[in-house]
Amino acid sequence: MQVTVVDYRAPDAAEKFTQSLHETGFGVLVNHPVSQDLVERIYAEWLAYFASDDKHAFAFSKVTQDGYFSTAISETAKGAMERDIKEYFHIYPWGRIPPTLKADALQYYDEARLLAQELLSWVERYTPTQIAVHYREPLSNMIKDSQQTLLRVLRYPPLTGQEPVGALRAAAHGDINLLTILPAANEPGLQVQGRDGNWFDVPCDFGMLIINIGDMLQEASDSYYPSTQHRVVNPAGESAKRSRISLPLFLHPRADVVLSDRYTAHAYLQERLRELGVSS
Repeated sequence: MQVTVVDYRAPDAAEKFTQSLHETGFGVLVNHPVSQDLVERIYAEWLAYFASDDKHAFAFSKVTQDGYFSTAISETAKGAMERDIKEYFHIYPWGRIPPTLKADALQYYDEARLLAQELLSWVERYTPTQIAVHYREPLSNMIKDSQQTLLRVLRYPPLTGQEPVGALRAAAHGDINLLTILPAANEPGLQVQGRDGNWFDVPCDFGMLIINIGDMLQEASDSYYPSTQHRVVNPAGESAKRSRISLPLFLHPRADVVLSDRYTAHAYLQERLRELGVSS
């Protein structure tokens, strides 16, 4: 399985990128506009934050889904037996954000969201006509005025050797949303599942940007764009002693968007949150 690495500045970038999304559910960008200096600063700031007790003042809300999620209440991927080995913080511009971390987080949110919007327009442009007829409205319109696009700051703690048998940093799963934007993490571990069932490492040199299809876009495109299963595997050796931090932005449509005959965006999101065990 070959996830294509695309130069964002190349004349044929949009076409190559969209083709990779169709074939694998993933694409990787280099020479993109998201500031690497900003990403590295956020990684350092949030690693320090997760190491402090301040995070507990922002305990997550089941109603708004913002704030801090501890390892004790982390997601359990659909079909998995054990919770993921991770803690994370959900950021929305309207939600709670630690004051000292707010400026950088919102700057990154804006940069990543603008790029995600552009990439969604690439997908819209290169969707074949016979597939585009399934869209209930243009993809670019689905995200207009959306308040649900989510920035998640994730920390996978060092492994202790006492983890439950079968537990992974992130068990195999598909994302819920339209597109996910993910700067390469400070440590490797991201894998994608091929159609033959085998797992492959995703290209993730520092500075690369990994993008993948979410379940909502798969639903809206009648599965033309696959929401490919992916996971974060547990490291061995010295790597197991280090934290891994990542910064996915999940591009979400408005709640009222009709994805298919089966789902609105709101209904789909609520169903998946219940499956993950983080909603009432």
